[in-house]
Amino acid sequence: MPSLKQTAILSLATAAALAGSTVMGTPAMAASSPTAACGSGYHQIDSHKLSRSGKTYATIYLLYNGSKNCVVTWKSSGYAGNTTWVNANIRKWSAGGTVQSDSGHYNFYAGPRYVTAPNECVDWGGSYGTPGPSAISWQSGWTHCG
Repeated sequence: MPSLKQTAILSLATAAALAGSTVMGTPAMAASSPTAACGSGYHQIDSHKLSRSGKTYATIYLLYNGSKNCVVTWKSSGYAGNTTWVNANIRKWSAGGTVQSDSGHYNFYAGPRYVTAPNECVDWGGSYGTPGPSAISWQSGWTHCG
């Protein structure tokens, strides 16, 4: 018959294993759309396709909820699921050029990134592909100023 100490150790080990399998067995889910990535209350106000030679690799979406702008670079269906360098960035006029940016090797999208900019211009953009001359990049310039 096992001792109380052995039973306690076995119980703790079992609990730790179950806790680890629960945490590791439920990976974070990617958002289902740019609107879902930004959150409740956002609606799309602009977009720009990142295309080359007739192929659209990703689309940069600008969304707004009445006070905050949100940007997401969303990979097109033919390229989603493959790890590729993508970037989403946004800045507001009054921030002196401070950029809110998300870049990395992602499967589905970069972002969301936010700025609070009611009645201010924003500059938003993104890129698809390894940074350098072969990347597809785009920046809006100062837009959506009201």
